[in-house]
Amino acid sequence: MALPTAASTTPLHLTTLGHRIRHHRLSRGFTLDELGEQVGVAGSQLSLIENGKREPKLSLLQAIAGATGVEVTDLLSTEPPNRRAALEIELARAQTSPVFRQLGVAPIKVTKSMTDETLESILALHRELQRREREAIATPEEARRANTELRVRMRDAHNYLPDIERLAEKQLKAAGHVSGALTHRTVSIMAEQLGFELIYVNDLPHSARSVTDLEHGRIYLPPASIPGGHGLRSMALQAMAHRLLGHERPTDYADFLQQRLEINYYAACCLMPETAAVSFLQQAKKDRNLAVEDFRDAFGVTHEAAAMRLTNLLTHHLGIPLHFLRVDGNGGISRVYENDDLPVPMDVTGSVEGQIVCRQWSARSAFEEQNRTTEHYQYTDTPAGTFWCSTQTGVTRDGEFSITVGVPFDDAKWFRGRETATRATSTCPDESCCRRPPADVASRWSGKAWPSARVHQHMFSPLPRGAFPGVDDTEVYAFLERHSPAE
Repeated sequence: MALPTAASTTPLHLTTLGHRIRHHRLSRGFTLDELGEQVGVAGSQLSLIENGKREPKLSLLQAIAGATGVEVTDLLSTEPPNRRAALEIELARAQTSPVFRQLGVAPIKVTKSMTDETLESILALHRELQRREREAIATPEEARRANTELRVRMRDAHNYLPDIERLAEKQLKAAGHVSGALTHRTVSIMAEQLGFELIYVNDLPHSARSVTDLEHGRIYLPPASIPGGHGLRSMALQAMAHRLLGHERPTDYADFLQQRLEINYYAACCLMPETAAVSFLQQAKKDRNLAVEDFRDAFGVTHEAAAMRLTNLLTHHLGIPLHFLRVDGNGGISRVYENDDLPVPMDVTGSVEGQIVCRQWSARSAFEEQNRTTEHYQYTDTPAGTFWCSTQTGVTRDGEFSITVGVPFDDAKWFRGRETATRATSTCPDESCCRRPPADVASRWSGKAWPSARVHQHMFSPLPRGAFPGVDDTEVYAFLERHSPAE
């Protein structure tokens, strides 16, 4: 029998081998020096072997087996010789794992005086560390599950977070903001009051929307592509929100999504403050003239930001349930909220994102409109009742998209566009509605066509590991090195 070579024997195997040699030596009552004398080596050499730091030659292993009265195969077994050895071997494995080593914590040296209970406690911490790491590297399925749970939780709360609403109003008041659209100057003052300076640079890491230098009190943002654009104010406010809300490194994908929701919510609260926004909406409701475009223009934000902000305020303050959809040009849902029982499509896990909406809904039919400069209004009869919707389309470098806000039929009376004569009928999820081609067309092309599906890469992207989840931390650190002021 040949002992595995040093190249093929892992440290873990040597550790187990060392524990088995020590176990049989002690069982025979030998000290290191006594066994060393019998096998022809110094006790210090045997100590290195028992601690897994040196590989014995086959001849020495045979001598040790003979002196302790066991077979060589018994010494080479991969099973720990006892419970204590199993604990020490598991700890050795845990302390060499990449997850532990990236913490920069010195490994613990096991001593004879260390109890089994102490080892168990330390190992429990390592197991929890490994569990959290596995959860942080979320699979697409885990990410979709976490996103669904968050959506359901926010629907139950009517998408309203009172603590963040109050925090935003407090920060705005401290910065002297009274009314009207939030200016870049006021956003800068809010940053200064937190000890930060806003700096616009051309070389932000590709994976980052902004970078905050905590040491030097700087928030780096991209240059304005559109002067006075809503995006820069929002990004700066989101960066501040991380600090105001006391965010730590996310422990799992659900935590990551929760943080993203909270910073977006804070930015929306600052750009469309609750007190002013609710006053505006209450007057519009009184006038039966609620409209996303008016709300958007009153606060100088994007159509999507204004539409999404309605989901925070309409139900809680005006008693109006509603739905919000952002739909890509191919009909896939990229963002959704509903508390009005709109029958949104979902998969077996309850996930909605990526699902295809009915062709009869205004979120799809609006793409067929010739005039896209104004909102498209429509009533849609569905298995869950009739809904009125307002849809606006737009285009980005990634393609077309639509933004829809809708309410049940009885609440359409409060909105501009309620007089529209456009009406459609949707029976989805019944496939005969819009998912199944006409029988004659299906018969003609069955077996004669083979489309190649477009794969959305984000479906396969887990939450990346690193100092900054979702961002290339190497890029971020290199960026900070370039821009940090000289010490």
